[in-house]
Amino acid sequence: MKQQWLIRYSEIFLKSDPVRRQWENTLIANILEVMQGVHVRNERGRIWLDGDVKPDRLKTIFGIVSFSEVEHIKLDEIETALPDYCRRHGIDKAKTFAIRMKRVGKHEFTSNDKAIEYGTLLRSEFPHLKVNLATPDKEIHIEIRADEVYLYDSVIKGVGGLPLGVEGTLVALVSGGIDSPVAAWMMMKRGCRILPVFVALDSFLDETTIARAERVVETLARYQPGIRLTVINDAYLAAAKKELLSKHLEKYTCIFCKRRMYRVATAFAHASGAKGIVTGESLGQVASQTLDNLVVLTDAASDMPIHRPLIGFDKEETIRIAREIGTFPESISPASGCKAVPSGPSTRAKLETIHEIEEDLEATKMPLPV
Repeated sequence: MKQQWLIRYSEIFLKSDPVRRQWENTLIANILEVMQGVHVRNERGRIWLDGDVKPDRLKTIFGIVSFSEVEHIKLDEIETALPDYCRRHGIDKAKTFAIRMKRVGKHEFTSNDKAIEYGTLLRSEFPHLKVNLATPDKEIHIEIRADEVYLYDSVIKGVGGLPLGVEGTLVALVSGGIDSPVAAWMMMKRGCRILPVFVALDSFLDETTIARAERVVETLARYQPGIRLTVINDAYLAAAKKELLSKHLEKYTCIFCKRRMYRVATAFAHASGAKGIVTGESLGQVASQTLDNLVVLTDAASDMPIHRPLIGFDKEETIRIAREIGTFPESISPASGCKAVPSGPSTRAKLETIHEIEEDLEATKMPLPV
């Protein structure tokens, strides 16, 4: 008997053979990145690991739907190995059980034939047991592949999604609050490597806010090893806000701030070879995220796709994911926040108005700090 770990994936299986092989190799490379020295073997739909496997790390690797610790035996060994395996895994404490069969390859028997045969074998070894296929106390999984057999009694849920990196790279505007890290994580789950960027608005943010964003990104490193926050200092908002105040247009501060952030992120994305930008905006959540203002935010501010995975989420849905992925405690840790927010921000800015104001602002001519 040999102890191994069985790794399962789903969406990869549906791809054409060339894409499937490429994505399988990416998933394997991502596994080896966090568990060096582990030996990997794969077949269609399955990956097996030998060595110093860390189950907690498997839970953070995108593309893994579920995994199980298995015992690997030969088919002709099962009559003696199966009762021994069940005994060591506590079947004597159960009152009911079920055999879950999976078979791959050509055999002279069916999966149902073997399920009945092995169920009968276990009842002879453990006479107190009764079969309950609906809600058994104990499930025994038997996977037969050619003349190889894998035994396991539990299936551990993985994070799912696509292997990190198969869809390219995105720049994520990360504030350190609850929403933006969740948005970045959701695009990671769809196969995108993330370059997190924090646009530091001179005189309106202090080190506590930047430090919080850095801690949040450190948490995301569980899912994307090596990820680092890039902090870009920009004096634009101080100059723009001064002009807006003098023109009695302070209510547009957040609009101009966000448009500047989009421009900075776009320049950074072009320089980094990224394919787009991801933000944590959710429709109607704050003044700058109304339907009217979202139209104004991106027009002429970016020539790249803007991905908003949280656009239809309510706050509780976002908080639930933040708790699950571990970013929530850092996102709610004390930080000063932005001091530039006006008392009465505009919620229905007009694109023509914003364009006219931008043309008159000297701050708009400031070069991008990228």
